[in-house]
Amino acid sequence: MAKKDTLIDEPCPVARSVDLIGDRWSLLIVRDAFDGMRRFTDFQRNLGVARNILADRLRRLVEAGILVAQPTAPGGAYHEYVLTARGQRLFPVVVALRQWGEGELFAPGEAHSDLVEKKTGKRLARMAPVGEDGNLLAPGDTEVRKLPQ
Repeated sequence: MAKKDTLIDEPCPVARSVDLIGDRWSLLIVRDAFDGMRRFTDFQRNLGVARNILADRLRRLVEAGILVAQPTAPGGAYHEYVLTARGQRLFPVVVALRQWGEGELFAPGEAHSDLVEKKTGKRLARMAPVGEDGNLLAPGDTEVRKLPQ
């Protein structure tokens, strides 16, 4: 059986999303873009990623419409990478991963970075899926309705 190179034709939204942004470098680039990074050298310095890998991930994110590359100066050779509206909509995904990591990957009292609301300086409320009635949903309260095969 031949291995698929892409999951872009899968009927599962999770599979398509992971195919596009599921590797660590892509997600960390998006995280850094939310933190205000825009230049290739800044991404490379912060992530410690090889230039060829970074160039590939930036190209894929631009092709996917998550980032846009724009010249840093008119007619200049250098570009900066800016989140598009589509990229901005990844914010809840990054927050959910952050919150899961805070709760599951750090020992009690272990120091880690915090995401806070600028206006209040307070940490964000815990993200959780809720039903239309506003009640918290557990995994057992949901089901995936798969396409017929």
